[in-house]
Amino acid sequence: MSRDDRAVDAEGDGASRPGGSGGAPSRAGGRPRDPAIEEALIQATRKRLAADGYSQMTIGDIVADAGVTRPTLYRRWANKYDLVIDALAYGFRAQREAYPVVDFDELPPLEAFREAVRRLDPRCHNKAAMALTGNFMAESERVPGLLEQLREHAVRPRCEELMDVLRRLQERGEIRNDVDLDTVVSLCFGSYFADYLRTGEAGAELPDRVVDTLWPAIATPSAPTA
Repeated sequence: MSRDDRAVDAEGDGASRPGGSGGAPSRAGGRPRDPAIEEALIQATRKRLAADGYSQMTIGDIVADAGVTRPTLYRRWANKYDLVIDALAYGFRAQREAYPVVDFDELPPLEAFREAVRRLDPRCHNKAAMALTGNFMAESERVPGLLEQLREHAVRPRCEELMDVLRRLQERGEIRNDVDLDTVVSLCFGSYFADYLRTGEAGAELPDRVVDTLWPAIATPSAPTA
């Protein structure tokens, strides 16, 4: 048993989940948990998810990759599903925090649209995002909760941000009132998956091409074109 695992054994058997509460507390009188161990397990899980998919990844692979033992993992998570949910939550938080704060109302209309479309990219801050999405879609019948987690924490926040920008531009008279904003959001978000399936690349110019194509079709005649 490693030195870190001996330290974990002194913690007791509390099963608080780090991803759900921001850190697993130790039992009264026990030693505080080592966040490096939880970080290693989370990172190992995320890599295995992208490489193997949910069904093929195993607890044995994860603990081996993290350099810990099964008891170390099971003191933190009751099962593979709970561990994966926390690994996803970790990634979703990291992606949101990586974006700089932007006041879209201070940007010119076209640039506000462009910036919101840039932030739709699932691969931004996570190059394995497309593989993860494909894995979760493949698991949708066996483990539907995984795809719903992706929708709730990764897809909806991105799409809602773009929708908010489009609504404000519409209210300001920059976008025509008859434009179906839901369809615009779907076209913008879907373009990343279409581009990935067609080319396999993460083209940095894609947001510009999408916006330059859509803006003339949705903008009012008086809206700025640059």
